[in-house]
Amino acid sequence: MDPLLEERRYLIPFRSSLLPQIFTDTLVIGSGVAGMRAAIAASGHGEVIVLAKGALRNTNTAWAQGGVAVVLGESDSFASHIADTHAAGAGLCDDGIVRRVVEGGPSALEELLSWGLRVDREADGTIARGREGGHSESRIVHRDGDATGRAISECLHARMVSTANVRVFEGCFALDLLTPSRESGSPVMGAITHHPRYGLQIVWAKATIVATGGAGVLYRETTNPPEATADGQAMAYRAGATLSDMAFMQFHPTTLYLPGAHRALITEAIRGEGAVLLDASHHRFMPEVHELGDLAPRDIVSRAIVQRIARQGGRHVWLDCRGVTDFAGRFPGIARTLAQFDLDGSKDLIPVHPAAHYMIGGVRTDAFGRSDVPGLYAAGEAACTGLHGANRLASNSLLEGLVTGAMAGEACAEMLGASNAWGVPTRSAPAKVISDIPTSDHGELDLDDVRSSLRSAMWRNVGIERTGAKLNDVRDMFDFWSRYTLDKIFDEPEGWEVQNMLLTGALIARSAAWREESRGCHWRDDFPAAREEFRVHDGWKRGMDTPRAEAVLSSVR
Repeated sequence: MDPLLEERRYLIPFRSSLLPQIFTDTLVIGSGVAGMRAAIAASGHGEVIVLAKGALRNTNTAWAQGGVAVVLGESDSFASHIADTHAAGAGLCDDGIVRRVVEGGPSALEELLSWGLRVDREADGTIARGREGGHSESRIVHRDGDATGRAISECLHARMVSTANVRVFEGCFALDLLTPSRESGSPVMGAITHHPRYGLQIVWAKATIVATGGAGVLYRETTNPPEATADGQAMAYRAGATLSDMAFMQFHPTTLYLPGAHRALITEAIRGEGAVLLDASHHRFMPEVHELGDLAPRDIVSRAIVQRIARQGGRHVWLDCRGVTDFAGRFPGIARTLAQFDLDGSKDLIPVHPAAHYMIGGVRTDAFGRSDVPGLYAAGEAACTGLHGANRLASNSLLEGLVTGAMAGEACAEMLGASNAWGVPTRSAPAKVISDIPTSDHGELDLDDVRSSLRSAMWRNVGIERTGAKLNDVRDMFDFWSRYTLDKIFDEPEGWEVQNMLLTGALIARSAAWREESRGCHWRDDFPAAREEFRVHDGWKRGMDTPRAEAVLSSVR
């Protein structure tokens, strides 16, 4: 990795004492399901500030269609949901956190219902449940068919803003986490932020929770909103935290594929209701690939699609929804999206293609959201708890955000007392933080070109099918772009996002190159089998040439 990726501690030069100062007990960076649920929990023991990078509607939570996986009724069981999660995770799930999250599902849902969430119900009033890929039972709770994420987001937002101890800073970009020194293990004390109206500000906090979501925008094809540029992962890495399992990016099999159009997600709940995939010859191919057919785990379906496209030519396969009863009534949001392109899912075949969807790797935490840096917690997609292993089970992400967000928010109360899990004293006054960045004498690359080229290179070389040669090529590209981009000082989010994307993309490629096997959603053409020596979590810290291997856990840490 280029030395600049390792040496750059902060993105901009600053003196903390010269900037406006804001104080709080807990700082939550991110306004998706995990961030909002963490803020609500943390408000029970102190003041909370939530930084929302963009609009509420532009989070992975708000864009989530499928639903939330919850065990309800006698026909299902925790044991079945746990087993399905482990099967999808391909041997890398930490059993303790799997059990804690799965068993926390019913109470988390009941809490949302008590806060006003409405979900789809059967004629007899019982909660309707759908089925998605990898699930052995129908346990997906949804709202308006395909608007579950937005409904949960609105419910949590209403609860959060009505809580007296919580303040929300909208349109506020977190550049970096603050530490009193550059040494590994130096505690996090808040963040330096930028607001388009108020400029740079320092937010001092006794506990900081990173809940910034995913990294889908690193890829040319993605279901994620524009805000998903891996900011949280990058700033945590610069602050000395361990990032784990970065090779594992889950690709969703079915996004609407029309030239010039956004890759709109088409939930696999549609396949749970009877839709099937067809190749260019209109042949149903998934039953030949996996015993679960069109409801096979996402990595298997995604890989089967790209292989079928390569074999037959063309750019997409077809999703046949003509067998879905009351398509527009069951999936109204998708029906409206299709109608914008004169498509009717009840009559027309839908062109689909896989796209980057969910970042499984992230800031390594224990079951309570603690990172290995004092004062720093993480939750949701930005974190790596070991829940998903090597491949996320469908609709476990909203469940994870609800359960682990609450746990992180509750756990950070320990930073308000005299003692905490790290054994570091609670800070009584802000430290003096200085960032000096020398002026660069390198030439300058066009920022838009770097961003576009980076995303294309990630899709081609670190996509659904990978090889050592392609991974080495993209690492060389990152080193070149870093040399002329990471040494620059930008004064707006567009530049900081590209710098974060370069760092996180390089770490994904680095992890994928190290993991010489195929497991879960990480597929190596040159190493097509899983290997027992790689049944570990690979953890990366600043200054490390090789990762620290961590055994898969059978109990909560």
